[in-house]
Amino acid sequence: MMLTAARRYLILTVAAIAAPTFAYAHHSFGVVYDANKPVTLTGTVTKLEWTNPHAHLLMDVKDANGKVVSWTLEGYPATVLARTGWKRDETVKPGDTITIFGWKARDGSALAHLRQATLSDGRKLFFGPPAGTGEGSATVR
Repeated sequence: MMLTAARRYLILTVAAIAAPTFAYAHHSFGVVYDANKPVTLTGTVTKLEWTNPHAHLLMDVKDANGKVVSWTLEGYPATVLARTGWKRDETVKPGDTITIFGWKARDGSALAHLRQATLSDGRKLFFGPPAGTGEGSATVR
């Protein structure tokens, strides 16, 4: 089947518009997060988005003034979480209190790369790779 010039133009236009969206969805650590801005937060889980290319844990955290801030914490894809001990709808549930360690977003928003979660029973599980561009060791802090 031959593509007409108009169809070729349409396909290329759609690809050009969609490409930045896909590129942003899967990004390097350094583009979004700052390895020099570690963060430890304790809060209440509101949702776990079991998605690819990155899973997201959403939690509410009280700031120094007592105001609740909704944080989005990004990590491994769902398939990797499953291999590292996470169980969908079991490991954490809305309402659970957890403590996380990760790195803040460069833009100062309530977004962070989540490295490790400490669950209410004391278990520590990785949620994402260490700061940088590679995987690094699997050592729990």
